[in-house]
Amino acid sequence: MSPVVLLAGIKAHHRGSFSALEDIRDSAMAQTNGTDSAADPPPPFDPLAPAVPISYPLKTLEELETRAYFKSFHFPFNQAGVKLPAGGGGGEAMPQRPRVLVCHDMAGGYTDDGFVQGGTNADAYAIWHWYLIDVFVYFSHNLVTLPPPCWTNTAHTHGVKVLGTLIMEWDGGKREADKLLSTKTSAQLYAERLAELSVALGFDGWLLNVEVDLDPGQIPNLEEFISHLTQTMHSSLPGSLVIWYDSVTVDGVLAWQNQLNDLNKPFFDRCDGILVNYSWEENFPKLSAEVAGDRKLDVYMGIDVFGRGTYGGGQWTTNVALDVIKKDGVSAGIFAPGWVYETNQPPDFQTAQNRWWGLVEKSWGTVQSYPKVLPFYSNFDQPFLEYPGDSTAQPIQVSVGFKEASYSGGGNVTFRGMLGDNAEFTARLFLGELLLGNSPLHITYSVKSSGNSLLGLALATSTTTNEKKTVFLAASGNALLTMNQFSNHFTQVIIPRRVTKLEAQPGWIMQETSIEMHGHILEEIRAVCYRSKPKNSHAVTDDKPHSSAPSEYYAVLGDIKITTSGENTNFPPSTAWTVDGQFVSWTSGPKGSKNLSVKIAWHLKDGNVDLFSKYNIYVNKLTSVSSVYQSEMLDGSQEYIGVAAVKSFYISDLQVASGISSLKFIIQVCSPDGACQKLEESPFFLLPVQGA
Repeated sequence: MSPVVLLAGIKAHHRGSFSALEDIRDSAMAQTNGTDSAADPPPPFDPLAPAVPISYPLKTLEELETRAYFKSFHFPFNQAGVKLPAGGGGGEAMPQRPRVLVCHDMAGGYTDDGFVQGGTNADAYAIWHWYLIDVFVYFSHNLVTLPPPCWTNTAHTHGVKVLGTLIMEWDGGKREADKLLSTKTSAQLYAERLAELSVALGFDGWLLNVEVDLDPGQIPNLEEFISHLTQTMHSSLPGSLVIWYDSVTVDGVLAWQNQLNDLNKPFFDRCDGILVNYSWEENFPKLSAEVAGDRKLDVYMGIDVFGRGTYGGGQWTTNVALDVIKKDGVSAGIFAPGWVYETNQPPDFQTAQNRWWGLVEKSWGTVQSYPKVLPFYSNFDQPFLEYPGDSTAQPIQVSVGFKEASYSGGGNVTFRGMLGDNAEFTARLFLGELLLGNSPLHITYSVKSSGNSLLGLALATSTTTNEKKTVFLAASGNALLTMNQFSNHFTQVIIPRRVTKLEAQPGWIMQETSIEMHGHILEEIRAVCYRSKPKNSHAVTDDKPHSSAPSEYYAVLGDIKITTSGENTNFPPSTAWTVDGQFVSWTSGPKGSKNLSVKIAWHLKDGNVDLFSKYNIYVNKLTSVSSVYQSEMLDGSQEYIGVAAVKSFYISDLQVASGISSLKFIIQVCSPDGACQKLEESPFFLLPVQGA
């Protein structure tokens, strides 16, 4: 097929190897079977066999029709554990404003993100600008693309809906289309199977991409398929979405229209929106809006970030197309923002990523806000950091650290640079929409700093009568000096009521503050960098500037939690859980050691649905069964295994030295407010070592 035709549609986005998925499968199987993949070809992927859990797509309609996926060993690990928050999408209709849809489409899909339980690549692709996104589509060039749960869990945490993809392309796609559309009954059957998968795995709907020529006689069945899928999704999952991709026309011809018109509107009329191909001209968004009428917000004009055939050129001028789309009052569909990562944009991924998404924010503004509800907790996997333009001109450089040891498993926000004694530097952390009630707010945050570097938080609030307030939550220090330094800048300055040095986390301190702001809406949280002054410093009482030469500043923000005062997490006792081991497999290792593979699964005995979606997994390697209940065994000798977002975890080839008689697997339950159960009170599973 000619390059011109390739550029016309979504096919042009496959830049990764078609074998990427097989590489993941093979490496998982090789790891599980203890084989050297470089020397011995791994066995074919068997979805029924216990192995390192992975995400994978369906390649045939037969897999879809027979519900084969539900029999897979990997199915329970791929269920998303996080639901859309109340007020953040859920069963609600889409917001009545121009929206942003992002189509992942990165290197063929299922790369590092295919490993459900995480991986070791600290440089893996990630998105942390969820406040700029309404809908996220996970895309690959396989027939049925199922989003890995890491994307669904993260997107849902931030109020973003997630869609899988059905794509039929090339000769194989034509054969599948003929089968799917052979009768009205077959169209309905496969629609129901897709809806069933979406509900079972916890994502929110489908992008439909039919990039093959069809016989005109197949169009009525295609329309039935779209209608039935949309209706079934809506009845099964209120608030779900089915989006049609601008591809085949009502005449059965594969011809990308690059706008909404009479050739693709019948498909648009039967679902929740259309993602228009990206080779449109400047007036096409306006023309599409006119055709859509009162549904113009359901028209998502495509932009290829790689820039091939796209209005405005994509890449570092993606904002040119965004500006036109927003001006004409329709929505945007951004293809392949992974361009930044795939093309190694300088100077490094995080800096380039922040710069590129900064273009989106400048053009479109933010579309999500949080916190919206309490409790609110963040370990800064996804802050609202602003891209400052020329960051070298800023006195303090702000970055999210994903590689260094974090405070609580997230990404530390690091502030590093030069700052004078009487200077302050602020950086946005979150844009919120949180109505504050009668109860006081209890705010805690963890900080690590050097020298006299201090870090506080600034809260911006408003009322329905537009009364604005700013509250500064200062770091611990000289209260009088702090008041003198900041009282003119803020409505209120609050000194922390408690400061705790964290013995388990050397260098970290936890600062706790309480405030009352009944009737206010929390709109913004900012970090404030400043310096402490010696105790013998004179209070500044005049308006003359007092400056000093800037010196090195360094502080790290680990996490933040906002609750109503007095709230404590009540964890079910260990005895309330059932924990067991499944698929136990022992193999021999060197010097009398053994290797263990096992699936650990747990659930509450009373069958109630719990609100926990994070579990830390530890193991104690015990030399005698009698030591299992001794508290001294939890003095740090436990080994961290991983984290689970579902109630199961697969351990592959755990090395067990000679002399170990039993293994105590501890499931540390963590709540949405960031609290985790004490290890000695957590549920556990005791497994005797084979032959010990």
